[in-house]
Amino acid sequence: MEQETGKKSLSREELRKAQKNKASQQEEVSATEERPKKYKFRIRLIPIWLRLIIMVVVMAVAVVAGAMFGYGVLGGGNPMDVLNKETWQHILDLVNKE
Repeated sequence: MEQETGKKSLSREELRKAQKNKASQQEEVSATEERPKKYKFRIRLIPIWLRLIIMVVVMAVAVVAGAMFGYGVLGGGNPMDVLNKETWQHILDLVNKE
């Protein structure tokens, strides 16, 4: 459809050609300008393998702290009893009903 001001609307193909021409002209202009290429290298402060180990350790500490809180504060027992093997054997016996 043509607008009444006398401008002709472009078809999709014409618009794509115009955009390609504009992009190629910009590439030519940027190619003529001499710039040293900068390569971005991200130097990680903590390597990924160390992050994984830290996450596993943090998760283990959180599990132990949660068990101590649950057994000591909510359960009314001694929080250090969570670390005893006999406590866990008793809990497993209750769950399995042997």
